[in-house]
Amino acid sequence: MINTLLILFSLLVTPPKNVYDFKFKSIDGKAVSLSKYKGKKILIVNTASKCGFTPQYEELEKLHKQYGKKLVLIGFPAGNFGGQELGTNTEIQEFCKKNYGVTFLMAEKSSVKGADITPLFSWLTTQENPDFTGDIKWNFEKFLINEKGELVHRYRSNVKPLDASITKNL
Repeated sequence: MINTLLILFSLLVTPPKNVYDFKFKSIDGKAVSLSKYKGKKILIVNTASKCGFTPQYEELEKLHKQYGKKLVLIGFPAGNFGGQELGTNTEIQEFCKKNYGVTFLMAEKSSVKGADITPLFSWLTTQENPDFTGDIKWNFEKFLINEKGELVHRYRSNVKPLDASITKNL
């Protein structure tokens, strides 16, 4: 509860202007600033290894290979929904590589909902966009960021990564 209050207070004091104001740790522990991707589109996906939507990793990898020059794809493993994510970052990384050949950028295990939500996902879920706002409902929701760092579309879990509603915006 205190962490949530601190996050909300920090957002009120200096609210982020766009996604470039955020940083995260990659699955292998390296600091990554989203400002590094200015001028590219970014697709952020909350992922899980033991979910009915987990096979979407295959299409996410295809999307990454097909659009990688103009799109940065980032998976954020999260155990917020039924504990469907593996225990450690190493286990997650090994699972994704072995089962789906994942080469796109993966963040460390994060919280995307609740009292311990990460600042990035707190921001993403409150941004106005043409689709919807509010809490993430399940694993594999997708957030499309434009070249200016603004959230422009949000897709629920049942929208597959190669769906025309996503690819037409790339």
